[in-house]
Order: sequence, then structure tokens, then C-alpha cells
Amino acid sequence: MLTKTQWLHFLDEMDKMYPDAHCELVHDNPFELTIATLLSAQCTDVLVNKVTKNLFQKYKTPQDYLEVSLEELQNDIRSIGLYRNKAKNIQLLSGILINDFNWEVPATREELVTLPGVGRKTANVVLSVAFNVPAMAVDTHVERVTKRLGLCRWKDNVLEVEETIMKKTPIDRWSRAHHQIIFFGRYHCKAQNPGCGTCPLLADCREGQKRLKKGLVKV
Repeated sequence: MLTKTQWLHFLDEMDKMYPDAHCELVHDNPFELTIATLLSAQCTDVLVNKVTKNLFQKYKTPQDYLEVSLEELQNDIRSIGLYRNKAKNIQLLSGILINDFNWEVPATREELVTLPGVGRKTANVVLSVAFNVPAMAVDTHVERVTKRLGLCRWKDNVLEVEETIMKKTPIDRWSRAHHQIIFFGRYHCKAQNPGCGTCPLLADCREGQKRLKKGLVKV
């Protein structure tokens, strides 16, 4: 397992690689970010942005989502996976925001996770990006990268991964590190054909060294 010092070295290298890493879901306010992040479950940010380009022009407020039929909203997001369930959750979420939160997206994790379709990962994204609250959202890229590098164990669940990252990362780096780990996983340490041969972390990477010994990496 990586020590805190080794992990911070890795983060420093990611910082050099992706100094401008950021949330790639296009949005103008916390409500749009919440909807976009909800839609991004098991879907790429690229596809979500294509859908929300028109969606956010049509729907500006929670009330707007409630003034159309469920079928119409489903049709608006049909190209996104699980669109039926996501459309249902968007309407339920919109009603709760109006009735319980004065039309505003709440700014605490405890309140966010009470919204339909909003789990811990989505809540952490909203907290970090919309409200500048230090948080570590663990998506598929963050989980894959931290386990490959050896920061976390392969058997660790998502919550254990989140807790390990937060324990070994200074709190003032959580949000920036979150985006840089995602960029590293999305554009370099990909699920298929990771860029081990040109990776500055190869020398100390658990998975990279295994691949190197098996002759799967050209350096």
C-alpha cells in the first residue's frame, strides 16, 4: 500500500499533467449541476453535455420539469442510459426542492442524499463544485486509479476508497485532486490500454509494475 508521502508525490505528478482539471459537466448553477450529475450515472460526460445543451434551455427551474408529462421528459433524455428512472427521479427531486428546500439545492451532504437519484457520489460532486465544500467523489475513474496505483486495496468498496483518499490527502487538496485523478483516469490511465509506457508514475505503480514484468508495457 502507498504511504502518504508516496501518494502526495503521485498527486504532485497529476497536478503537473492536469493543472487545469475541472468538472466537465456543463452547467450554470447548482440545480443544473445536480441534474447533470444525476444524468451522468453510467453515462459519459460527453453524452450528458449533448443532452443538457437543449435540456437546460427548455427547463430553467424545478417547476419547469413538473409542468411536462413524464413521457415528454423521458423523450428529452432518451439517449441517456436508464432514462426512464432518471426522468422519474428528476421530477421527484424537483418537487422536493420546491416543497422542502425553497426551490434551492441544499448545501449539505445529509440533505442532498435525501433527493431521489442523488447518492453520495453525486452529493460530493455538488458540494465540491457548486458550493466549494471539500469533498471527494469516487467515480469509476477515481476507484480504478487509486486501486491500480496501490493506494487502496482491490477489495475496498467505494466508501472505503473515499475514506482512504481523504485520510492521505490534505483537505485543501480534496476538490482539486478529485478532478485531477478523474482526468488521469479518463485520459491516461484508461480502463483499456492504460498509458503505462509514458506514465511518470510507472516506477511506483503497483499495477504498472505487474504489467511491465509481464511484458505488456513498452517503455
